[in-house]
Amino acid sequence: MATDKRKVILGGVLLAVSTALILGTGPLGVSVPLVGAAIAALGLAAGALLVGTSEEGRPV
Repeated sequence: MATDKRKVILGGVLLAVSTALILGTGPLGVSVPLVGAAIAALGLAAGALLVGTSEEGRPV
């Protein structure tokens, strides 16, 4: 099956940036504002959706 590489790349970038925002600030002791955490959570969801629907056929 053909894979839409743009969706995979964009989804991977969203997942990486959102994960870094949420998990990367913990060891530093920096508090993430509520709005930033909400945006990062939406970024994780959007990234997972893009990667999951990158192939033809039914989404995962």
